[in-house]
This record gives sequence, C-alpha cells and structure tokens, in this order.
Amino acid sequence: MMTDLETSMATIIAVFQKYSEREGDKHKLKKGELKDLLHDELPDLMASVNDQAALDSLMESLDTDGDAECNFQEFMAFIATVTVCCHEFFKDEHE
Repeated sequence: MMTDLETSMATIIAVFQKYSEREGDKHKLKKGELKDLLHDELPDLMASVNDQAALDSLMESLDTDGDAECNFQEFMAFIATVTVCCHEFFKDEHE
C-alpha cells in the first residue's frame, strides 16, 4: 500500500502524462497541452490568470530551456512554486 506522499507523487506523474501523451513528445507538454492541463487541473488558479498575456508569460517562464515545451522537470518546478505559494497563503490564514 502506498503512503499519502507516494500517492501524491504518482498522481502528479499521471496528470503530467495524461496531457503530455496527447501529441508529439510524450515526455514534454506542448503549449496547448500545458494550457489544457492548467485549465482542467488548476481551475481556481487559472480563474485568477484571466488574460492571455499573463498566461503566455507564465508558459514562457516555465520553459527554462527555451524549447517552447515544458518537460517534467520544468513542470515540477512550477508545481513546487505554486504549492509553496499555497502553503504561505494557508499559513497566514491560520495564524
């Protein structure tokens, strides 16, 4: 049986693969795949990113190697950043 953390890690990998396998390189998210993932899997976050320029800027910032795609390492850096921001938000809420 998997622990909560192991389950969470497996879920993140599965979500990445669900979108990355749609077209092209299955180890990278194309811009459209990334956009779909963000809209489907992080709807509350995306509701606050309401203009296309901000979304384009977000996608460019994720693409640290400049190949116009988001690999798993870049995706994990983004997930970690968002999770830290959420933690800071909830930490402030409870104090």
